[in-house]
Amino acid sequence: MKKIRRHTFQAIEDKYQYIRTAHSGTSVELLCRLLEVSRSGYYEWLHRKDSAHMQQDQALKRRLLALHQRYPALGLDSLYHLIHKALSCSRKRIHRLMNELGISSARKRVYKATTNSRHAHPIAPNLLARHFSFDKPNMAWVSDITYIPTDEGWLYCAIVKDLCTKQIVGYAFSDRIDTCLALKCPQYGCPAPYGLIVHFDRGVQYAANAYRQRLLDLHFRQSMSRKGDPYDNAVAENFFSCLKCECVHLRHFSAIIHGMMDIFAYIA
Repeated sequence: MKKIRRHTFQAIEDKYQYIRTAHSGTSVELLCRLLEVSRSGYYEWLHRKDSAHMQQDQALKRRLLALHQRYPALGLDSLYHLIHKALSCSRKRIHRLMNELGISSARKRVYKATTNSRHAHPIAPNLLARHFSFDKPNMAWVSDITYIPTDEGWLYCAIVKDLCTKQIVGYAFSDRIDTCLALKCPQYGCPAPYGLIVHFDRGVQYAANAYRQRLLDLHFRQSMSRKGDPYDNAVAENFFSCLKCECVHLRHFSAIIHGMMDIFAYIA
């Protein structure tokens, strides 16, 4: 009980919270007496706290059901992304409530590899080194490629993002994943400051001679992620995660052009 005397309580709620966490080894009655609070007051506070938690659970469940009925293909990550900003909650809590409701994605996601790092092309050093914040525009860009399923086949989207403005400064679409897609991004035809860093993963599209030569012609510095480390390109990865949660996973694309139009609207 000496620990209680050393503990500083700013408010009576702090004492109640302490009792709630410590009562498993000590009786509630003894803790209340030592902390000079009434047992009835503690139980009234506990009931209010539990009731508020249950009410929020019900609100979250209603939102989950509404989203699931409208977008049955959405899984845990997409649902959490759509809910947690408006209704403060953890991913673990959403997972628990989904299990209680029996909700799961009605669509099995098909994985499509976009990074082929098994090639003999040179690997650029990791100049960015996870430094994702810059004071001026056009000092460092990150680039990546993702895939979008359509009834006509895969749609590939390449983007380039500025690490100062956090804006997409270039993007391109194709039904093929190759170096031409990476070079289609329009910012590679525009002048930019000498020595600008362009960071990407080790995919063959970015390591190919044509791509590297284009960056050299523009006096850009090439930067590549370490082998098997997606966190080195976390900004681009995060953008694609948001794109899929807020756009791609909420729609069904019957044609490649439909996917292009919706993603263009999302970026713009």
